[in-house]
Amino acid sequence: MYSSVTLPFLCLVLIQLLGALGGGGPTGCGFSAIFNFGDSNSDTGAISAALSEVAAPNGETFFGHPSGRFCDGRLIIDFIAEDLKLPYLSAYLDSIETNFRHGANFATGGSSIRPGGYSPFHLGIQISQFMRFKSRVTDIYNRLNVSTEKTSAFGYRMPRPHDFSKALYTFDIGQNDLAYGFQHSAVEQVIASIPDILSQFSQAVRQLYEEGARVFWVHNTGPIGCLPYSIIYDNSSLDQNGCVRPQNEVAQDFNKQLKDRILQLRAQLSAAVFTYVDVYSAKYSLISEAKDQDVCGNVVQVSLIRLASAAAVTMATILIVARKL
Repeated sequence: MYSSVTLPFLCLVLIQLLGALGGGGPTGCGFSAIFNFGDSNSDTGAISAALSEVAAPNGETFFGHPSGRFCDGRLIIDFIAEDLKLPYLSAYLDSIETNFRHGANFATGGSSIRPGGYSPFHLGIQISQFMRFKSRVTDIYNRLNVSTEKTSAFGYRMPRPHDFSKALYTFDIGQNDLAYGFQHSAVEQVIASIPDILSQFSQAVRQLYEEGARVFWVHNTGPIGCLPYSIIYDNSSLDQNGCVRPQNEVAQDFNKQLKDRILQLRAQLSAAVFTYVDVYSAKYSLISEAKDQDVCGNVVQVSLIRLASAAAVTMATILIVARKL
């Protein structure tokens, strides 16, 4: 689904990590790879590879052509890669000119945490794809002599086995679970489904932890009630900014429970580091204050987010770059 930052004049979101990450994972920002899981908010080419091209005008302001992204420019995951001095992630489902040396993107447009939504590539499938990918990479490295030409060629496009434990694991998923629920169920049923949705999310994180993942970056869900299709579908209860109030209230409830789950995981997975990113507040502030902001290419600091864990507080700044198209 489309990101809620889809106002005509918006195109870029930049994430910057502040301070060192501790607690058993890599220090600072010295990540060797990124492995991303999510929906169209971070899909860099999976839908284009699996189904059909994400057509123009997507991609026009940065790449100059459709790039597989549901965006006219870059996505948050692209800016995370840039900030860590890593190349943009190739979609796992893509087979043309892909390079997984510094990670892979398992996100697919329309995906949800639970199965049975818009896409067959729910989070459980994405985790299975990652585990298969890691297993095959490790097996090939173990079978090949590191000095051979074949290993050199393979290593040019694939992560090394030890990269998996030193990578950053990012999530931007859950919005479609709510969106699908709003279209097929009563609001009360959507609210009742949140604990199960987050239980499946927690299980996915635990699976990655068992595979050696240690540093997790988790986006909460955006103000889904501000998406154009949400407003068209239900415009009976709009707030002062023209967003569907009941849907945003459910999104906020989802985010509160998600943060609680992250805190639980941090307490249970002693070697893990979690960063919980309040995307909802940043996006809603941008929407509600759009008329007051300079949208001619300046960088506007939207919010400073304190991301709590059981042992420490990680901080991230979300910067919005607004451009007039």
